[in-house]
Amino acid sequence: MKIMVFDVPAESGGALTVLNQYYDTALKDINNEWFFVISTPQLKEYGNVKVLRYPWIKKSWFHRLFFDRFVASKLARKYNVDEVLSLQNVVVPRIKVKQTLYLHQSLPFAEKRYKLNENFKFWVYQNVIGKLIFKSIKQADKVIVQTKWIRDAAIKKTGVKKEKFIVKHPKLNLTVKKIYSMEEKDSKLFFYPASGMDYKNHRIIVGACKKLMHEGINNYNIIFTLEGNENEEIKKLYEISKHNNFPIQFVGSLNINEVYEYYSKSTLVFPSYIETFGLPLLEARRHNTPILASDCAFSHEVLDGYNRVEFFDPFDETDLSLKMQNSLKMNVI
Repeated sequence: MKIMVFDVPAESGGALTVLNQYYDTALKDINNEWFFVISTPQLKEYGNVKVLRYPWIKKSWFHRLFFDRFVASKLARKYNVDEVLSLQNVVVPRIKVKQTLYLHQSLPFAEKRYKLNENFKFWVYQNVIGKLIFKSIKQADKVIVQTKWIRDAAIKKTGVKKEKFIVKHPKLNLTVKKIYSMEEKDSKLFFYPASGMDYKNHRIIVGACKKLMHEGINNYNIIFTLEGNENEEIKKLYEISKHNNFPIQFVGSLNINEVYEYYSKSTLVFPSYIETFGLPLLEARRHNTPILASDCAFSHEVLDGYNRVEFFDPFDETDLSLKMQNSLKMNVI
């Protein structure tokens, strides 16, 4: 059987991880012929695996739209494939073979709705691309999702039957070398490994720090995996933190072993309110790390049954400051 995998958006982060996992599966599947249609990732061809690279797709939205509308379907027909697996949230149009859709874009399903003048890109994802995703869910033969909450939200939006969905949690190849242990020191450590995207919500942590400072509480440190110059919002938070001497360290990007080391000696603070899965939550759970997590569907699902977590309103800095204060008093959740 010939299987064609489409994933032209993937170039980093979780999307690239998913692509690599399917690529590894294809390398081991000698009974089928695989075609990977990608943009910039450097995947190598082997006997039963062919890689079709189109880096020009990344030049603009127009190039991506042109590829999706006119090139993708031609590739499926040219190589006479039997099945298409789309890892890019939308199906390939105008083909008649079986299609499986891998859905990992949560913005169209998030409770938080962005206004046009608030964040144009996110508004487009929720109101324009979202409609394409809903249509693709209806057209696909099967839909793979990472969590039950995404499945349930998709059913609510589209009205498709539950049987169409396959819930497949992300694979986490993690060997825990050291579980959490509270170190004997004067100050406690909080840790937030995240990018500077708006919904990662660093601002609420900075706001909580301000409230704690007003209470005279400063026996803690917070680690952000940011440089402080990622975007205008992060630049502003960086300046506020430095000007007010908040105990926040902008340490920049960390490798995975450094991240795991922080899990073993800090409390994870996770205020993000838009996630498909929220991988740091699972990583921290595996390390038995205390967690302060946003009170959202994805975090409740990932942390179900875990007893070292407190949930807070991701839009209420007072709530977070109180949870942080309680953590400091107890030294551990």
